[in-house]
Amino acid sequence: MDTLQQRFDRLWPHVTVLGAPDAAPRLTVVLFHGCGGIGRNITLFADYAVSLGLRAVIVDSYAPRGVKRRMAAFLACNGLWLRGYQRSGDVLALLWGLSQRSEVSGTVLAGWSHGAWAIMDLMTQSLTRPGEARLSDPISEPLKQVRGLFLMYPYVNFLARSTDRAWRTQVPTMMVIALKDHLARFGLSLKAVRRLRAQGVPLETVVVDSTHAFDELGADRFGFMKYDPQSVSTVRAAFADFVRKFKT
Repeated sequence: MDTLQQRFDRLWPHVTVLGAPDAAPRLTVVLFHGCGGIGRNITLFADYAVSLGLRAVIVDSYAPRGVKRRMAAFLACNGLWLRGYQRSGDVLALLWGLSQRSEVSGTVLAGWSHGAWAIMDLMTQSLTRPGEARLSDPISEPLKQVRGLFLMYPYVNFLARSTDRAWRTQVPTMMVIALKDHLARFGLSLKAVRRLRAQGVPLETVVVDSTHAFDELGADRFGFMKYDPQSVSTVRAAFADFVRKFKT
């Protein structure tokens, strides 16, 4: 089982950092891909975040584990490997490492589907016992720098901890819900929203009349998903409004 330092050291060589080449403290968006791995939807969104004056950090959870993307996607998308709770240690380790960097004034955690699952699972943990987040020395201090959560069509189905556990950490959250989502069906997503709001989580929603992965170029090759540029524009505008309140 990794320590925070070990997990960070494993992940960092496979992290992509984007933004102004200066040392000025800036709000930093940390992006966690879906079960399909890093695609153009992730890199384009990171570029958009940079255009807003933020830094962006794209985290690859597959490469450090030595599993090729195609096999990793098959295993993760089917829930056979690297479930949200296991991957939540990646989120905590990146926060831990970034909290030691003066150019990071605060962070927004952004997750797509499986990546959002990992972020949400992290929110349910006390981080006071060895083994939580699959780390030997978890601590909650890195979460103090988190200004908000941006969750794109998060997986809120079977095995997701947020279905029956309260969030121990509550920060402003924006959840993007797709009406035609086949993985996180609208009814399940709405149930998750109501549960989190009842717990006191400050949660905004953006509802789009689209499918899962509507922001992924080439999604049309799958019969149950479709790229929707109008919804992409809607979500980008909502994200800009969301992060504006956290910029320093």
